[in-house]
Amino acid sequence: MRTASITRTTHETDIAVEVNLDGTGAYDVSTGIGFLDHMIEQFSRHSLIDITCRIKGDLHVDQHHTAEDSAIAIGQAIAQALGDKAGIGRYGQAYSPMDETLARVALDISGRPYFVWKAAFTQEKLGELDTELVEHWFHSISQAVGITLHIELLYGANNHHICEAIYKGFARAMRSAVELDPRKGGAIPSTKGQLGG
Repeated sequence: MRTASITRTTHETDIAVEVNLDGTGAYDVSTGIGFLDHMIEQFSRHSLIDITCRIKGDLHVDQHHTAEDSAIAIGQAIAQALGDKAGIGRYGQAYSPMDETLARVALDISGRPYFVWKAAFTQEKLGELDTELVEHWFHSISQAVGITLHIELLYGANNHHICEAIYKGFARAMRSAVELDPRKGGAIPSTKGQLGG
């Protein structure tokens, strides 16, 4: 089983994360930010990556540290569970429709993080989540996992739909990228013989 756990305590957050890349999309998420919980749950369910994510953060300051550290810890756990990345699909892409909204996500678990974001929100909050933190969450997880990640909102009007379509698209793309391909016979998916660097 490709599993990993991360625990980290700082002056800003106290985090415990567990992932299982070969799971069923089971989740147990508690960040203290309801809408962020909902988005991480969507990521887990649609990627089939089991995620336990429990955070106690300095929400009396603001949401930045909690949101950022959730992405970093989940990303570090995924990277640890991937190991040398032997046999994985490596690439993933998804078009994600939600009512009037359509998002496109493409990624490469290359070991070379790069992030492109072409999306925007027209309101400052979704529930209690600051919408500016959505872009930052994806930037943080791309760095932590080591993925090239391109996210684009093709069109959409409802901010909830925009955010959820992006998370679900990311989930579907990650599902394809982390799944083991039996035809590869455990080979690392690179002519260099390694990913990263």
